[in-house]
Amino acid sequence: MISIVDDDAWARSGLSDLILSLGYEVRAFESAEQFIQSGSIQETACLITDLNMPGLSGLDLQSHLRERGHRTPVIFVTAYPSDRHRERALADGAAGFLSKPFDEKSLVACLTRAIQ
Repeated sequence: MISIVDDDAWARSGLSDLILSLGYEVRAFESAEQFIQSGSIQETACLITDLNMPGLSGLDLQSHLRERGHRTPVIFVTAYPSDRHRERALADGAAGFLSKPFDEKSLVACLTRAIQ
């Protein structure tokens, strides 16, 4: 299953539709806290998360997972990219870091690498 965490309903819907069209099961969450409380962490093969969200950010979520021993691949998507955030995400093991808007092929390539 692919989990999507993004506070933007349109982004969640678009990403969900894309992932479903690739043949994957998808669960979408509007916040990092909702994802953590859902019980879906163990069954998540890859996490696609927005970087900037109210409450826990995508980077905070990645750190939370790593601190608890979860090695779920994480792909970040953001409308506000910065070199500092990209470097931190990748240094902490992110499988990808994409700037919105991104093309479908870039996301598919990241996802394919992440779940192999």
